[in-house]
Parts: sequence; structure tokens; C-alpha cells
Amino acid sequence: MTVYDHIDFNRRRTVLILALFPAALFLMVSCVCALAIELGILELGRDAASLSNVLRLTMAVFPWLTGAAFLWIFFSYLQGDNIILGAAGAREITSSDNPKVYALVENVAIMAGLPTPKVYMIDDESLNAFATGRTPETASIALTIGIVSKLKPNELESVIAHEMGHIGNRDTKLMIIVVTGIAMFTFMAELAFRIALNSGRGGYVRSGGRRSKGGGQTGLFFLAVALACWIFGVFVAPLIRMALSRNREFLADATSARITRNPDALADALAAIAEDPRVEVLDSRPLMGALCVANPLSKSSLMASFYATHPPIEERIDRLRKMARDL
Repeated sequence: MTVYDHIDFNRRRTVLILALFPAALFLMVSCVCALAIELGILELGRDAASLSNVLRLTMAVFPWLTGAAFLWIFFSYLQGDNIILGAAGAREITSSDNPKVYALVENVAIMAGLPTPKVYMIDDESLNAFATGRTPETASIALTIGIVSKLKPNELESVIAHEMGHIGNRDTKLMIIVVTGIAMFTFMAELAFRIALNSGRGGYVRSGGRRSKGGGQTGLFFLAVALACWIFGVFVAPLIRMALSRNREFLADATSARITRNPDALADALAAIAEDPRVEVLDSRPLMGALCVANPLSKSSLMASFYATHPPIEERIDRLRKMARDL
């Protein structure tokens, strides 16, 4: 697969993912509407829970929710890189803050034929890095303090070139859509659960101390919304992540080798990174792990395998070693 094939592949996957979000939302809205009718929260008369009534109610609500969802995704798409960098606790640096690192990024950008991205540092002694940004002109590269201090200059250069590969291959654009889109459902689940919990604590009681059946039903309704969003995270989100080919990491590795002409440097860097890739701030943000040069989640975390979006690092190293022998 050439770089241009991969970019075209990413465009097709972007369309597919944007289609999966409303499809999943439609299914969730239908289930919640059916439950609302069954609980009596919505009174629709005889045979209220019939399929036609559920579909009619869904079609009445769905356009509004879809509009709100795409407004969220559009806003997140515009601000997604800032959201991601903020969630990682990254701080921007300039050439005066760290001349050596900044010069490395500038040099790699020139060799890759791309604009120089903004450079960020993450206050973590582990070894990891990621790139984000809608376009090469708005891209950013974030490096942990550990990867800057522990890797040799040529190894760090190769990691930066790997991230430049993601920028040039338009992987970062696709990842912003995926991360912010799935995060929307996570946010909806948490919000609905909090509303249900508050309804359970105080929403049942009417004046005079009597409990309200309607309040209890409302709590159950929002609990169902939270459950539907959770089901999305368990069953639909993995399908969306499956649309993200792991070949993007191999291609970024190959791009790094092409830029630096030193596949062994990236292989050595990956071997060092494999010893300590965990970024603690990302433990609670497993979706962001797909952005990093190596899986940043704790190896003991159950989420590590569930959210794995990288090929085995040993396989990546083997391919780079073979590439070096063929040069």
C-alpha cells in the first residue's frame, strides 16, 4: 500500500465512520423510545408499544438528536486537537524552551516536506508520543519528558518522524473524528446516569412525603439511556475501531525509515519504549491510546487489550530490522 492509497483508505474509512454514528444513534433512540412508552412516561393510547408507534416517535426525535450529535462532532473536530492535548496535560514549548527538541522537529518536518507542527511536552517519565491535528498545517506533536530524556538523539528523531508519518498520511484527522465521536456517547452515558441517580435520591418524593411513581419512571428512563450509551461503547465502538487499520502503524514506521534512512533507530526506540510506555494520565482515557506511538495503558489494565489498536511492537521491530537489512 502506497502513502496515497493509505490516504484514500482513510477518506473512505472517515465516510464509513460518519455513517456508523447516526446508525448507532438511531438504534439507541428506538430502544429508549420503546422503553419510555412501556414505562408509561409517554402516553400513546392503545397498542402504544407497537412497532409503528416506536418508529414514529423515533423519527420525530431522531433528527434533533442527530443534529445535536453532529454539532458536537463538528465542534470537537474543530477543537479536537486542543481537547486531546488538554486531556493529556500537554504544554506547548517553543525553540527557546527546548532548542534541541524543537530543532529536531523542524529538521524532520523539512525532510518530510511538511509544515513544522507545534511541539508539546507531557510531564510523565514514561516513553511515549503522539500527533494530532486536522491538517498538516494545524498539526501538533506531543512528547513525554521521559522519551525526550531517555532516547538517543537519532532514536528520538525516528519517533518524531513516525509521528510526522501519521500527520502526512492524514491518520490524525481520522483519529480526531473517532476519539471525539465515541467520547460523545461516553459523555451522554455519564450525564444520563447522573440524572437517573439524582432522580433516585430525591426525585421520587412529592409534597407531603409521598413518593412519585412518575419520578421513579423518569429515573428508570435515564438509566436506560445510560445503559444504551454503555452498550454502544461495548458493542458498537469496537466495530468503529475495527475500521482503523493497524497498518497505519506499519506505514508510519516505514515513513519514518524513509525520512531518516535509519530503520534501526526506530527499532531501537520501540524496544526502549516497550519497557515503559504507560502514560498515567491516559489510564482514564483509553480511547486516546490509539494516537500514541505505543499503547500507553497499563499492561495490567483490562482496557489495554480491549482498546488495543496497535500491532504487536515485536512485529513492528522485526519489520524495521528486515527493512534495515534490505537497505
